Amino acid sequence: MLVGMTTNAEEPQPRPRRRAPAGAAVLREDVTEAIRSAVFEELAAVGYARMSIEGIARRAGVGKTAVYRRWRSKLHLVLDLVSALAVQGLPAPDTGSLEGDLRLLYEVTARALRHPVASQILPDLQAEAARNPEIADALQKALREGQDGVALGIVTAAQGRGELRPGLDHALALDLISGPLYWRSVVIRDPKPPKGYLAALTRATTASLKAL
Repeated sequence: MLVGMTTNAEEPQPRPRRRAPAGAAVLREDVTEAIRSAVFEELAAVGYARMSIEGIARRAGVGKTAVYRRWRSKLHLVLDLVSALAVQGLPAPDTGSLEGDLRLLYEVTARALRHPVASQILPDLQAEAARNPEIADALQKALREGQDGVALGIVTAAQGRGELRPGLDHALALDLISGPLYWRSVVIRDPKPPKGYLAALTRATTASLKAL
C-alpha cells in the first residue's frame, strides 16, 4: 500500500443520529404550559376539591392522556406548580435604601395578591393544606422560599449599607416584613389596601426593623 493512502475503513464515518426509544413520548413544552395555565384557571374557578383531570384537560384543549403523561394525579400536578413558585420568586428590589426596597416589595406583592387567580387559589390551598400534609409542605416551601428569600435579601443589603445593625434576628425581621400585607390580603381578604396604606406600612416596617 502506498504511503498516504487510506482504506475506506479509516475514513471518517458520519455518526448515526440518536433516536428516541421506540414508543417514547415527546412532551411538547407548549402543551405543558397550556396545562399549567389551565390548572391555575381551574383552581380559581372550582377549587382544589372539585378540580379534576378531565376539567383541566378540557380547559387546556388537550386529552387526559397529555396530562397523565406529565403528572400522575391532580395532587402531583398542584404540588409541582406550587413548588415552582418558590423557584420563580419575586424580583429582588435594589433601590439603594431599606425604605425604598420595602416600598417596591410591597407594591409588587400587593399587585400579585390582588390578582383574581392568586386571591382565590391561595385561601383554597391553605384550607386543603390543613387536610393534606404534602400540600402543606409544598405551600410552605413556596411561600417561605419565595417571599422570605427576597425579604432576607433586603435585610442583608440594608445591613451592608449600615441601615440595620449586624446580628439582628432575621426570623423576626422576615415576620415583620411579610406578615402584615399577607394578613390583610390573604387572611382577612381585603381586596385592596386603602389609600396610603403601603406608604404607612413601609414607614412602620422600616422603623421596626431599625429598632431590632
